[in-house]
Amino acid sequence: MSNLPSPGRGATPLAALAGIVAAGVVLGVAELVGAFFRASATPVIAMGSTFIDFTPPWLKDFAIATFGTNDKTALLVGMGITIALLAAVLGIVAFRRWALGVAGVLFMGAVILACVLTRAGASLPDGLPTVVGTAAGLLALRGLIGRLRRTAVGPAAGSAGTDDAGARTGAGIREVAGTDAAGSGATALRTPGAPAGTTSRRRFFAAAGVTAVVAAAAAGGGRLLAQARNDVAALREGLRLPAPASPAPALPAGVQSPVAGVTPFVTPNDDFYRIDTALRVPQLTTDDWVLRVHGMVEEEFELSFQDLLDADLVERHITLTCVSNPVGGYLAGTAKWLGYPLREVLARARPLDGADMVLSTSSDGFSASTPLPVLQDDRDALLAVAMNDEPLPAEHGFPVRMVVPGLYGYVSATKWVVDLEVTRFADRTAYWTDRGWAEKGPIKTMARVEVPQSFARVDGGTVMLGGVAWSQQRGITAVEVSVDGGAWEPVTLATEASVDTWRQWSHEVALEPGLHTVRARATDAVDGLQTEERADTVPDGASGWQSVQFTVA
Repeated sequence: MSNLPSPGRGATPLAALAGIVAAGVVLGVAELVGAFFRASATPVIAMGSTFIDFTPPWLKDFAIATFGTNDKTALLVGMGITIALLAAVLGIVAFRRWALGVAGVLFMGAVILACVLTRAGASLPDGLPTVVGTAAGLLALRGLIGRLRRTAVGPAAGSAGTDDAGARTGAGIREVAGTDAAGSGATALRTPGAPAGTTSRRRFFAAAGVTAVVAAAAAGGGRLLAQARNDVAALREGLRLPAPASPAPALPAGVQSPVAGVTPFVTPNDDFYRIDTALRVPQLTTDDWVLRVHGMVEEEFELSFQDLLDADLVERHITLTCVSNPVGGYLAGTAKWLGYPLREVLARARPLDGADMVLSTSSDGFSASTPLPVLQDDRDALLAVAMNDEPLPAEHGFPVRMVVPGLYGYVSATKWVVDLEVTRFADRTAYWTDRGWAEKGPIKTMARVEVPQSFARVDGGTVMLGGVAWSQQRGITAVEVSVDGGAWEPVTLATEASVDTWRQWSHEVALEPGLHTVRARATDAVDGLQTEERADTVPDGASGWQSVQFTVA
């Protein structure tokens, strides 16, 4: 394969554009074909999920601290930029040496294929969308690079030449030897008096535009087809939940702080934090869902969704907290959950002596290691099917997830759960414990100041302070605040709903105009005063007293 002789001005950016458009074809066609496969069979999801799998804890914490619950959007945007840059380089390489460009595209296809086939539960057919997409992308790149090479040769005028297909043309148009995308001889049209390559460049841009539109249509069509084949939203809307055998106790009067701006006691589903490893929300139907219970048990069995609906369901208000929540962070929320007690599931399985852990696994391969005794005691650890009086939202685990009071989610709150293995900590590890996090994640006592917010400006005189505190399974008995380094003052606690929910608080303080600082700390009924010692979220959750600065006008 020979080099292209004397590329014309501006050819390199066009070659980069050809690479980007071809990459769009790879992703769009793979998305279309992937509509008939699992979500993780498509390149973007497979690559993104693999990246998440290999994300070190410090980078995960940085992403959550920087982007919050938009961390996945940020990842997709970053992936898009990275793919575009790599594709642009491959386009330039293919323009100059086609064989090297092909080798680069095939190498990238092999990397994507490896990402797909190494996902949990993947099988060889799952690689088909990547293979078809890569082939389509190569064809698109060949066509665009071939057209670009004919565009890139210099101006000509004079006698007979050839058209883009190699046919002889009439007088007044001259053929100019070049190299097509396959490395063979090619010619270019040049009209006397026309600027160099003007007509052919227009043809290139037209071809690139049409190809990009086709790629976008394929991607959009794939998404729509996947939704049509598996419409979880419609299924949720039509699902009728049974009445609980044990309804949630009515929330007592006074659970909500009277301070305006404090978060609602019950977090609406749309506002509930979402932190998980699923780049695309799994779309499991109730007919598809089966829970396998196995491992170190006397009886292995499976549960269907209907089995859960037919069981004696329990309804409880429970506060969940993410281990990635920094001091004063908002990765916590309270909801009313409906589900089947996990202790009943384990009672049927009858764990063997020596078992001390339950490894729960989601449909997308995430796993969590929960201490077995926690799931067997009298706390309301549930296989939840509903959240705030409606079927679980898809992004929160539909059709079934785990909810375990008192433990951070990374060791307990498995969404889209499909497998429970009774085992031992010495024998099995889970997703985040493999990445340096602690095996057991009891939630630490924490007080949060919500009003005023950091750097807020408030009116002088009497200033209202307010917030929440939590210590699931232990219960909050006191919250204190210190203003401008002064003595600690007890606040007014809102009514306690249960030891498994957060507790809100309020306080009035008279302040002069100027800059002020408020600190907060909580006391629980078991371990006493919340520790002042600052700790990062890794490996078992943040600790320390929150400090908020604000200005009184």
